[in-house]
Amino acid sequence: MRPLPIANPANPWASTIVDYVDEADPDDPDRPLAPPARLQVYEDKTRQILSRNDSPDLHFGWSVNPYRGCFHACAYCYARPTHEYLSFGAGTDFDRKLVVKPEAASLLRAAFERPSWTGDLVVFSGVTDCYQPLEATRRLTRACLEVCRDFRQPVGVITKSPLIERDIDLLVELSAVARASVTISIPFWDAERARAIEPYVATPQRRMKTVERLAQAGVEVGVNVAPVIPGLNDEEIGTILVAAKDAGAHHAGMVLLRLPTSVAPVFEERLRERLPLRAEKVLRRIREAHGGKLYDSSWGVRGRGEGPYSSAISTLFESTATRLGLRTRATEPVPHPHETPSTFRRPDRAGQLELFQ
Repeated sequence: MRPLPIANPANPWASTIVDYVDEADPDDPDRPLAPPARLQVYEDKTRQILSRNDSPDLHFGWSVNPYRGCFHACAYCYARPTHEYLSFGAGTDFDRKLVVKPEAASLLRAAFERPSWTGDLVVFSGVTDCYQPLEATRRLTRACLEVCRDFRQPVGVITKSPLIERDIDLLVELSAVARASVTISIPFWDAERARAIEPYVATPQRRMKTVERLAQAGVEVGVNVAPVIPGLNDEEIGTILVAAKDAGAHHAGMVLLRLPTSVAPVFEERLRERLPLRAEKVLRRIREAHGGKLYDSSWGVRGRGEGPYSSAISTLFESTATRLGLRTRATEPVPHPHETPSTFRRPDRAGQLELFQ
């Protein structure tokens, strides 16, 4: 694993800032060199596990995030600024200072037991990947999905990780009693470009194998070409969708690159470091798709962009998906949770007690 020196954009909520240098400066010998960013795991003792989402750009209202921060270290991750609320940085702190919620499953069970809960769709990884490497030993996501199975709770899972294959048995059980689907994020097809921008994720081809294995098991699965980075991976949209269809995918989604606040400097630094010959073209194309800016946070625009270039990207995605028979939000709009009956049921406690008598 390539060691990373600590590097974070300035945290707007912090009262102090440490500015490191890459090499010793003879004119300023007291300025510290950046130490290596080592993995550190913290426990979150929060008493809530369900997060409410009110964004009109998303198709779900509730999410579960057993982890905060993400070892995958994707330069484009829109969740990076959330780490700043923990007094961490949005750069290597987000990649290596990871927060786990050890009581996630018991908190989720308690939330489902409340009379106010009616079974709205819950999405895993609304923020950071619920199958990042820590899940291999912590098993927090699997424990939460077991709770969802017990309550017949409708679930969506978004991940980049082949680790989800470990839980195919559970996903099959869940699918038998509730609406359940998995979306695998595959924004690149070129493995070298993928490694440059999302360095600790399995190759795109390996992720597509996960799509195939989930489909073969009978799990509703699709791909998310997200984020589409103008000038870098938009040319690969068609290739990814064709491979997804061949692998057995049922649906597809697309989100244009978002660079809110401190994500922008992290992304630009990585782009210039790992893909220097592409950097200026990519940044120019991003601005073309966002009205001359690197990012526009307006509802309805931030994930789609605006102008001829972003329209061309959307047209390419929709036309290709339609030709291949892949469902998209445009061809099959997601119904409001209250417009469809939920499979959610609280377990029969009396029946469970009889098992122990």
